[in-house]
This record gives sequence, structure tokens and C-alpha cells, in this order.
Amino acid sequence: MTTPKDNQTTRRRAPAMTPEERRAMVIQTAIPLIAEYGAAVTTAKIARAAGIGEGTIFRVFADKDELLQACIAEALSPEHAVRELDAIDVSQPLPDRLAEAAEALQAHMSRMGAILGSLGHRGGKHPGTVRGAGRDESTARIRAALAELLEPDRAALRRPPEQIAALFFGLLFTQPRTEDEPDLASRELVEVFLHGALSGGAK
Repeated sequence: MTTPKDNQTTRRRAPAMTPEERRAMVIQTAIPLIAEYGAAVTTAKIARAAGIGEGTIFRVFADKDELLQACIAEALSPEHAVRELDAIDVSQPLPDRLAEAAEALQAHMSRMGAILGSLGHRGGKHPGTVRGAGRDESTARIRAALAELLEPDRAALRRPPEQIAALFFGLLFTQPRTEDEPDLASRELVEVFLHGALSGGAK
């Protein structure tokens, strides 16, 4: 006989995940572990971290290699970065918008670097498609989101927002690095981009 307590428990039980939802959950769990352990990470360790049985992984991935490739694709996907750029409040002053954008894109680059570096993809070509989009399309989507952030200031810009977005994107990805100098903080990078290399007190 079913008791009211049983019915309450049943009502509170979370609905079962679809295979696509399960895949996404496994990938999100696996990415930080791959960044830490590289290809040596085991599916057993990923399963424990996800709170599932190891066999569940192989119901949504053919093998470990397919899981690793899916994690690479997720790390390279521009979707998360584009969502963060789209969420930036365009009513803020331009420097604030660009500083938030820089932080979002630097986090995106760190995520890519951690995964690719741990799996041995140092340099070289883009390792496959990113949810149907290669490197060029991925870059174009991020630039388009940056251009939208610049659009409210179109009249004040030296060049169209699309070109300014490409320049800003390029600066983020090619920021000069030396052993004795740290990367520019997001706010400082934006100041240099908008106002040049001279300090405020320079004549």
C-alpha cells in the first residue's frame, strides 16, 4: 500500500536525465579532471566525481576516447563565452563593458589552454570541429558578440564596432608575455586599448 509519505517522495524525485543531458553532465564533470590529470584520468574517477556508476558513462559514450574528444570540443566551444558576453549590461560605460568582456574571454582561453595542454595539443591546428563550428566560425561568433557590446558607442569609435572588436580580440589573444612581467589585468588592458600606452600624466 502506498502511503502519503511514499507519494511525497515520489513527487520530489528528480526526473531521469535524457542521454544528451547525461552526456553534458559527464563532460562538465570531466573537464576539470582532465585539466588536472590529462589523458591519464580514468573513467572510474570521472564517474565518482559525477556521482554515477562507471557503466553509465559508457551508455552515453562509446569509449574513453570519445569522451575526451567531447571534452575538447566543449572546451573549445564559444557558446559559454558568447553567453557571458551577451549577459554584459550595455548601459555600463564602455571601459566597464570591455573589462567584463576581457575577464570572460580570458577565462575562456584559460579553459581551452588547460584542456589542450593537459592532452598534449600544444600549438598546431584546431583539433576538429566545435559543435559543427571550426576555429574561424568560433572566432567570428565571439567577435560578433564583442561588436554588439561596442555598438552603443559606434559614433565615438574611430572605426566600425566590428573592426574594433577584432582588434580587441586580437589583443587579448596575443598579449605579450615575458618571464618577469605578469599579464595585464583586465582593467589595465582595457585602458591601454582605449587610450594607448602613455600614462595619464605623460605629455
